[in-house]
Amino acid sequence: MKLLSQIQSGRTLAPRRTLVYGVHGVGKSTFGSMAEKPVFIQTEDGLGNIECERFPLANEYADVVAALAELYTEEHEYRTVVVDSLDWLERLIWAEVCKKRGVESIEDIGYGKGYVFALTNWREVLTGLDALRNDRGMGVILIAHAQIERFANPETDTYDRYSPRLHKQASALVQEWADEVLFAAYSVHTKTTEEGFGRKRVQGVGTGERIIRTTERPAHVAKNRLNLPDEIPLDYRIYAAFLRGENPLATAESQNDQPQEQGV
Repeated sequence: MKLLSQIQSGRTLAPRRTLVYGVHGVGKSTFGSMAEKPVFIQTEDGLGNIECERFPLANEYADVVAALAELYTEEHEYRTVVVDSLDWLERLIWAEVCKKRGVESIEDIGYGKGYVFALTNWREVLTGLDALRNDRGMGVILIAHAQIERFANPETDTYDRYSPRLHKQASALVQEWADEVLFAAYSVHTKTTEEGFGRKRVQGVGTGERIIRTTERPAHVAKNRLNLPDEIPLDYRIYAAFLRGENPLATAESQNDQPQEQGV
């Protein structure tokens, strides 16, 4: 069969590969628990207060691989696999590399090669997740904590930004693999007050609102392939509506724009 006869067109509605990272306690795991029929592969012990179904805590890298394998081979009704969290998975991967190489620390492998060896395990995990997505129709949500890194932008001075708390090579691999990289944070505004004698004081003011930032900015890493708004509420139901091609925020905005009736 000629390749020209196999050309496809239109939008492909495949399950999403979503990386959600953010500050501690913002609600990343809760976001994952709201997905369609989720099951957690937990690499850290932090799900006790969340109502969700989960595999036993993974103490070794092999436990994670075994969970992926069972989801692929066994019958189940789960529609989403949530890995919580990537930074703790990275510790298991490093321990696996050290065991194979007979060293105590990944830093004992010279010239930074330990982190290169670890990419083999990362690719194994991502391949397993792709198999669940492509063959079992499961969505994937990866959860990670945030770190502040120094970013050397060739067009500007070096500055700080939020990024997933992973080694830079692993972080680049996972970000490239993911369809969406979403930064979860609290909405913060600044307030400037005059203190006299030409001095100003800038304060951060938070409302407690939890949001997702979907596009990259100097302050954070992010991306999306859905033409999402730059900022949406940290609510999986809203994200899922955008996946379906809806805009749940447009209805709320139009309602806010309606003139209010005056009482008599």
